[in-house]
Amino acid sequence: MSHKEDNEGKKSSHHTELYGSIPPRCLPIVYHPDYNITFMGLEKLHPFDAGKWGKVIHFLKEEQFITDGNIVEAREATEEDLLVVHTKRYLNRLKWSLVVATITEIPPLLFLPNFLVQRKVLKPLRTQTGGTIMAGKLAVDRGWAINVGGGFHHCSSDRGGGFCAYADITLAIKFLFERVEGISRATIIDLDAHQGNGHERDFLDDRRVFIMDMYNRYIYPGDGYAKRAIKKKVELDWGTEDSEYLQKVEIHSEGALNEVRPDIIVYNAGTDVLDGDPLGGLSISPQGIVKRDEIVFRAARRRGIPILMVTSGGYQKKTARIIADSILNLQQQGLIGAEALEGEGSSSSLVSSMMYTSGPAGSRFTAV
Repeated sequence: MSHKEDNEGKKSSHHTELYGSIPPRCLPIVYHPDYNITFMGLEKLHPFDAGKWGKVIHFLKEEQFITDGNIVEAREATEEDLLVVHTKRYLNRLKWSLVVATITEIPPLLFLPNFLVQRKVLKPLRTQTGGTIMAGKLAVDRGWAINVGGGFHHCSSDRGGGFCAYADITLAIKFLFERVEGISRATIIDLDAHQGNGHERDFLDDRRVFIMDMYNRYIYPGDGYAKRAIKKKVELDWGTEDSEYLQKVEIHSEGALNEVRPDIIVYNAGTDVLDGDPLGGLSISPQGIVKRDEIVFRAARRRGIPILMVTSGGYQKKTARIIADSILNLQQQGLIGAEALEGEGSSSSLVSSMMYTSGPAGSRFTAV
């Protein structure tokens, strides 16, 4: 897209509630209780813990890092918001329960009236998608942001899959390109165990977006067409462990950010790399995941680049505790929170704005 086209896009943007003003007292951590999917136990038919997002928030409250009053409440993405990326045809297809059952891999949804599927399954996913878009703007304003949900990296503009019905990563980046002055280049660092074929298909011919993707080469989706969009591809073998994994995270994330300096980093921090995950097929320890997130945030901080983190896949009950521990570690390391850039003496808007913030082979499931 040319600069002229980009400027025209900024002028013609639709009205959205997702870029509203956020009180300075709020940490740029985005969540809503509507993220969690609970309906007659149907959510248990997929290995995904459809209530993990609320558990993360519970653990962060227990540690007194957040309260209900100092986090940002996510808003549901409207159809107009979604149409920034999605085709009308695709959104209309989601009005068929069969299509949603296929995307979420919960077959009994096929038998439910679509108004229930919209309310109990798609609304939570739309709210998480709104949260990612909101967190993108917050990251630019505050230097960092975390959407406790989102990371639906298998969904592209015209097709979903792997529990991903909306292309929240693509949407967050497109919103920033269209609406925020000075944001014209983005880097996606996708460290979920699965290839992020959704955003890759969306940005295949867009030179403004640099994609680093590190994933188990043997599992879903194996999308060869989408792989053409990956600028830094790191394919892992079954059972990769901490030492090799963390070395590759550091080398390749540093390399990606040295190759192209972006205006925003979108970090897809899937925890399905955890040892024992039924879909990821890797062998990373909880401590390895915490260290991985620290490496990525430290690389962003060192360069003064805003970073948006989404939580993506993770299919074990202990995943929520690990995500919470990682966020707490980022705070303890001074990589997020009010103290993150104290004493650095920079006059950049990034610094000043931050000061305001207080499966195994053969599995029938795919993945986020």
